[in-house]
Amino acid sequence: MKYLPLIWAALARRKPRTVYTMLSVAVAFLLYGLLQAFSTALNAGVEVAGADRLVTVGRYHFTEILPVSFYQQIKSVPGVKGATHATWFDGIYQSERNFFAKMPVDPQPYLDLYPEIILPPEQKQAWLNTRTGVIVAKALADRFGWKLGDKIPIQATIWPAKDGDNWTFDLVGIFDNSDPATRSQIEMMLIRHDFFDEARAFAHGMVGWYIVQTENPARNAEIGKAIDALFLNSPNPTRTDTEKAFNQSFIKQLGDIGLIVKSILGAVFFTLLFLTGNTLMQSVRERIPELAVLKTIGYSDLRVLMLVLAESLALCVFAAVLGLLLAQILLPGIAAKIPGFAGMELRTNAFVQGVALSGVLALLVGGLPAVRAMRLQIVDALAGR
Repeated sequence: MKYLPLIWAALARRKPRTVYTMLSVAVAFLLYGLLQAFSTALNAGVEVAGADRLVTVGRYHFTEILPVSFYQQIKSVPGVKGATHATWFDGIYQSERNFFAKMPVDPQPYLDLYPEIILPPEQKQAWLNTRTGVIVAKALADRFGWKLGDKIPIQATIWPAKDGDNWTFDLVGIFDNSDPATRSQIEMMLIRHDFFDEARAFAHGMVGWYIVQTENPARNAEIGKAIDALFLNSPNPTRTDTEKAFNQSFIKQLGDIGLIVKSILGAVFFTLLFLTGNTLMQSVRERIPELAVLKTIGYSDLRVLMLVLAESLALCVFAAVLGLLLAQILLPGIAAKIPGFAGMELRTNAFVQGVALSGVLALLVGGLPAVRAMRLQIVDALAGR
């Protein structure tokens, strides 16, 4: 603690320069926090996948549609406990900015396979009794101000209706998730497949993919191979994998998010390395006589080295914590404006990693100036040589 005045005096020597440098570091770690939260939220759907659920899609791409007749054959495979299907509907509600998942499903089997969906019994019954009925996640209902009984118009993009491009659904249920931590991952609208199949303009009797529940997750690979073997020589061969793998492949359609995040952060920190390093080198050059005086009054080479490193650590770590805290403050507001990312947050491990990264950055940028300060010769330094 007795060295804090020396560290503070060094940082306060050129206050504008120190402030601007700290702001640069803080902005870099603000970006780090936002990108980490975005990446975590995007991959959260992968982690909530059921261990006992498989997904069967077209062999060559998950956008290939499959015959609904596969349903009974899949259910007959030994080890299959239950099965259902879903289709990607897409469509636009009011504006393209209002994106959320919309899927025609078979109501009862789908709810059986996803017990985490909490739907009041009377609303479930209303859905089973209303062909044009849909149920939506509570987060969606809150965002758009929907209430039971509302008519929800959707403009077709992939699936036009027989009588035009506009669909109108009746909101009969609002469901929640049994786990609040993953609530943002079920921001979707579920449509009755029987109504959808009858009213669409083409591809009747086809579905997007099958969801399969297994009796024993340890046999997932075996059961998946058995399902694919059924349709190996059919016009619609399949590929079956875990629900987690399916979710990962779906996310990868957006690109390799992990690589994108790492590339952006790498470029930012590479630039920051030179910016902060140059600032510290300049600071040490200006204080050469002062450092020589410290050595004259008994400070060892190692102690001078540690003082310069401590200065670098104080600057980088404080600015990084400031940037990460700012990210934590801004995230709820940002998440509320991004569909499907209501749960976006900077987790504790990401915060700790950010602080640790700032420490590494401090050692890298402070290492060279610190070594130079340690090697100062008192006579040469005081003589200005």
